[in-house]
Amino acid sequence: MKTVLMVAEKPSLAASLANILSNNKSSSRKGLNGSCSVHEWTGSFMGQNVRLKMTSVCGHVMSLDFLGKYNNWDRVDPVELFSCPTEKKEATAKLKMPLFLSVEAKGCDYLVLWLDCDKEGENICYEVMNCVASSIHGNVYSDAVTYRAKFSAITERDIKAAFNNLGKPNENEAKSVDARQELDLRIGCAFTRFQTKFFQGRYGDLDASLISYGPCQTPTLGFCVQRHDQIQTFKPEPYWVVQVYVKTNEGQTVNLDWQRMRCFDKEVANVFLQIVRETKIAKVQSVISKEKLKPRPPALNTVELMRVASSGLGMGPHHAMQIAERLYTQGYISYPRTETTRYPENFDLLGALKLQQHNSDWGSEVSEILRDGINRPKSGHDAGDHPPITPMRSASRSELDGDAWKLYDYITRHFIGTLSKDCKYLSTKATFIINEEVFTTSGKTLLDPGFTKVMTWQELGKGEIVPTFKTNDNVPILESKLTEHQTCPPDYLTEAELITLMEKHGIGTDASIPVHINNICQRNYVTVSGGRRLIPTTLGIVLVHGYQKIDPQLVLPTMRSAVEEQLNLIAAGKANFQAVLKHTVEIFKLKFQYFVQNIDGMDQLFEVSFSPLSASGKAFCRPFYLFSRCGKCRRYMKYIQAKPQRLHCSQCDETYSLPQNGNIRLYKELKCPLDDFELLSWTMGNKGKSFTFCPYCYNHAPFRDMKKGSGCNACLHPNCPHSLNSNGVSSCIECEIGVLVLDPSSAPKWKLVCNKCDIIIHLFDDAQKVSVEDDVCECGTQLLNVKYQSEKTKLPNEATDMTGCMFCMPEFAKLVDKHKAIANKRGPRAFRGGRGAGRGRGRSRPKQPKDKMAQLAAYFV
Repeated sequence: MKTVLMVAEKPSLAASLANILSNNKSSSRKGLNGSCSVHEWTGSFMGQNVRLKMTSVCGHVMSLDFLGKYNNWDRVDPVELFSCPTEKKEATAKLKMPLFLSVEAKGCDYLVLWLDCDKEGENICYEVMNCVASSIHGNVYSDAVTYRAKFSAITERDIKAAFNNLGKPNENEAKSVDARQELDLRIGCAFTRFQTKFFQGRYGDLDASLISYGPCQTPTLGFCVQRHDQIQTFKPEPYWVVQVYVKTNEGQTVNLDWQRMRCFDKEVANVFLQIVRETKIAKVQSVISKEKLKPRPPALNTVELMRVASSGLGMGPHHAMQIAERLYTQGYISYPRTETTRYPENFDLLGALKLQQHNSDWGSEVSEILRDGINRPKSGHDAGDHPPITPMRSASRSELDGDAWKLYDYITRHFIGTLSKDCKYLSTKATFIINEEVFTTSGKTLLDPGFTKVMTWQELGKGEIVPTFKTNDNVPILESKLTEHQTCPPDYLTEAELITLMEKHGIGTDASIPVHINNICQRNYVTVSGGRRLIPTTLGIVLVHGYQKIDPQLVLPTMRSAVEEQLNLIAAGKANFQAVLKHTVEIFKLKFQYFVQNIDGMDQLFEVSFSPLSASGKAFCRPFYLFSRCGKCRRYMKYIQAKPQRLHCSQCDETYSLPQNGNIRLYKELKCPLDDFELLSWTMGNKGKSFTFCPYCYNHAPFRDMKKGSGCNACLHPNCPHSLNSNGVSSCIECEIGVLVLDPSSAPKWKLVCNKCDIIIHLFDDAQKVSVEDDVCECGTQLLNVKYQSEKTKLPNEATDMTGCMFCMPEFAKLVDKHKAIANKRGPRAFRGGRGAGRGRGRSRPKQPKDKMAQLAAYFV
């Protein structure tokens, strides 16, 4: 007598299958590994009497890993992981699954695979085949030896139908899983090892021992941080609404909705209010009633099940899928991993519905549908995988525990709802004219609850006032007023919203989506708050912003969705496994190398968020304090004194470089007219070079001819009082390209500083004010106006105010530093650019002074 070995994916599933196929006549024994039982009986297979053995694996038999020497984090450069050899290892060594399968396969003639009917199941099929290849009679890869059972529910009808219609395992789908495993291993391990080693030991308050990266996990986190950024940068705007209250014939007070909805200008809104208040009567322009339908839902798939479990049942998607798996193996529901929302043509809807007619919770609704006849379900999407999720047998509250019952209750009610009538209601809308302004009110009257009778959470809103007005009625206005509101930021993402985004952008599969969400929670990248909202932690925010700063594609969903498309092509037999693998690995290797070269960009974000460790390994206080305001969010930025000096806005999570090797201070809380950032002043020593600058312009030059790292003394803004155009005096007497610019932040130790070289001219010490005038001297130098307080004046004849050329005017001779005059025998030159003759059109060499005093003045530096 020949022997058939049958393998399921879990021990509980093997027991259920054996009971069904043997008609509860199988005998059971413990297998070699002590975890998987073996169920045996005699029966018919391929028209012959055979001995049948049913056992199982415990998920994947094998897992992909690097060769042993490449698992040493300290000795292996992570970049090697993109090309080093890999090997298949036992997924759980203590189970000894390959040995167990090999022993049970000895003497067997056929292999029937009862693994879950998805791509992962196909992959496990080939793992099992490899384990029994040397033990089973014949070639295990032959169509005459190995068979595949396809099923979607653990019911006698489905299982026996699958046993009588066996197919073949799908090698292409198995290969697509192999490709995904290898890509995730190489990419995830390389990035994770590098950034974990780089940051651990540098910062003392990191909450994670592993700073992981995942091709799916990281874009999932990216969605959460993107919503966080939108909330943080949101600037609420006030708006006003004209509210009008009228009285119905029945004496009810009704609030009318303004057709303009809202107005962002209070004065304009007040004008509309005055228009409305000019009359005490609202005329009913029209009353329109329409019969409308609220359509019943399409059949249930995995993504919708996870969404509702999170938003309506209060359980995370990972937990919900674990419960759904258990309900499936116990035979209560069909296979819970499916993308399909359309029932197959041959699906026994009537039979599945009849199973529920005696249930105490919804039996009356089911009996009503059976009496009136089931309604044709909505046409949904057929993904070609499994039928939608449906109940396979009736259950009561006493049979299932809390969360299992809640999930079963929802699945069953959803199924009944798909066969019910649409909800029917009457929508009534009344339109009013008040002095040419249009207002409306509306309400709904339920005509037939339809599917909402069983899906009670979908019921129409109760307590609505349905308008009872008639056309051309004049309704008295009880009150009209202006109410102030504010635009509100979006809330943090819920798990349900995140699942929707992941499905939309092709991040993960229906099976892996809950795993990725669970991962970012377990790794302390997000926390789950009330309403199952996902709030990113500091670590999660810094990681995403770091990826965005170095290579945004590392966190965008587009990269992974493109990879998923390629994997789907492998599964469909339309793409070469090796070609897709090689191409994708090479792309991520290049990205990894670029990431390593630019890791300092992410490190800057870590430094302002976590406490650096000293050489002894102890954390010390972060070297920063609150400084100037950010021009974007108007919050104070942190000034980090540790080299390199920089500013960081924790609200916008942006870092700005600063001039080095000098002192930074706030400059009078004045703002840059271009970006609203507060100006700063940089000084090298007490009497060294200095200039004012805008931190944003310093990092992002606003004009084409300006270089990054320029201060206000090089800014080409046409009328800013801090720019080169307003404070430039003359071309530098030392270098060929610089301009001597008045440093307004240097008061009362006034000085001119070249915006290119290191030359400094001290002048008008203790003056109350020095300003650059529009007029130009004959020599091409801009005139200066100097003002002293009377008790401190150094001007001739105790004058307090004087205007003239710093080079040509004798009265200024003793007030301008001459130290550089001897070394440089050239006179001042008109500089190119700026306003007026001296700073715009003064391109010719200046005229030579006519007398000795003027000649000497020309050499003053």
